[in-house]
Amino acid sequence: MVSESLPLPQTLQVKSTSGLRAHCLSSTEVLGQAIANIAPSATPALVIPLVFATAGNGTWLAYLFAMIVTVLVGASLNQFTRRSASPGSLYSFIAKGLGPSVGVVAGWTLVLGYLLTASAVICGFANYGNVLLAYAGIPSSHVLSIALAIIGTATAWWVAVKDIKLSTKLMLGLELFSLAIIVLLAIIVLVKHGVHIDVAQFKLQGVSPEQIRIGLVLAFFSFVGFESSAALGDEAKKPLRTIPRSVTISAIFVGLIFVLLSYTEVQGFIGSATTLDKAAAPLADLATSHGVGFFGPLISIGALISFWACILACVNAGARILFEMGRHGIFHAAVGNTHAKNDTPHIALNFAAVISVVIPIILIAFKSGLFDIYGWVGTIATFGFLLNYLLIAVAAPVYLRHEKELRPQHVVLAIITGLTLLIPLVGSVYPLPAMPYTLFPFIFVGWLVAGIVWFVIRQVGGNVSSGITQQLDAVHARYHDIRLQGDGEGI
Repeated sequence: MVSESLPLPQTLQVKSTSGLRAHCLSSTEVLGQAIANIAPSATPALVIPLVFATAGNGTWLAYLFAMIVTVLVGASLNQFTRRSASPGSLYSFIAKGLGPSVGVVAGWTLVLGYLLTASAVICGFANYGNVLLAYAGIPSSHVLSIALAIIGTATAWWVAVKDIKLSTKLMLGLELFSLAIIVLLAIIVLVKHGVHIDVAQFKLQGVSPEQIRIGLVLAFFSFVGFESSAALGDEAKKPLRTIPRSVTISAIFVGLIFVLLSYTEVQGFIGSATTLDKAAAPLADLATSHGVGFFGPLISIGALISFWACILACVNAGARILFEMGRHGIFHAAVGNTHAKNDTPHIALNFAAVISVVIPIILIAFKSGLFDIYGWVGTIATFGFLLNYLLIAVAAPVYLRHEKELRPQHVVLAIITGLTLLIPLVGSVYPLPAMPYTLFPFIFVGWLVAGIVWFVIRQVGGNVSSGITQQLDAVHARYHDIRLQGDGEGI
């Protein structure tokens, strides 16, 4: 068994059956992927004010509900991660539970989710790069934004290709540094206001159930990508233990942070001339109004770091889905190759990085605002995640029934998870939002149809479904044998 605490020397590192470096990531490093993909430091600056615009004093409750929904999705996903591991993450698990055809649709939309999320956070990185350069007297411009987008993506790509261990360590360390600054600001705000309960928030003053429902839709967007550590199935040490833990811990840890920060931000703006949803830089405004204005640049640095870590996390996760689909014949076989020295999916990483950065570059060149682009591509990305979360909830009991391990509680979990997911899923499309958001559900459906057509073409060219089934069965049998041998930790 590989030691949890002692990494393999470079000369002794081994490859998994997929060609990725086997069992090289500790539980902490796996957790770093999950937390960085959520980018918790970005939510207080961007998303919480949007949730407040609809949910008002119920913002904290919307985040609490969103955390519960996310934990339920994680529980369904962990029916698979406790029994098997794969770089394909949700794609492989859904294909195992519901068949290759549904799995390919899931993978097709999951790739969209990760890469468009990367596009969104690239815009966030460029924005805060502009903010920091403004302190030095350098004005922002579209050309500068494009340059920053390229720099942020190129550096993340280099780290991703170089070493997965370096990637995960950087992501976790940088994200925790950024989050620590924001949490410290929250503590200062709470202390300045005195340790007391904000009655208006806890009584949900002026808040209707409909406002909470709409707020929940927006709050749920903050959690997408929490499952991304499942894409490290071949690279994690003791994957049947570390990956389920990272899925659950990331959802709960980040969820509690979101509840705290949403409560604090709402309370911090009480009596302010500008409301939370109208503040251009809410965290910097809080710092200034509470006597710690020097936190402004620190928060901007933290946000820049958080967005960069999320670029890296999205490119890593999205590339591994592409990589696995390449190995299964959905894409060109070269996409399923690994780097001879680094054991990373370098060709898939190249595609992921280029696609992620080209989209914002084009939109910036057409004079679109960075935060407008963030909202546009982020919304489309969320549809991809929501569909996969719904499918994994359905796939879990089907899979367990096939394994003869289905229990009544698994069916109840699937029903509750599916029903709760319908709130953000339906709320995202009905009633149709204002333009251009009205177009986004149709764009997503168009992408979905294109994926189905592509799969049919690949299927005609060769029996792709049979190959997917054989490869997934082989992986599953390997972990089944390990479990039978009594090594529940998966190595």
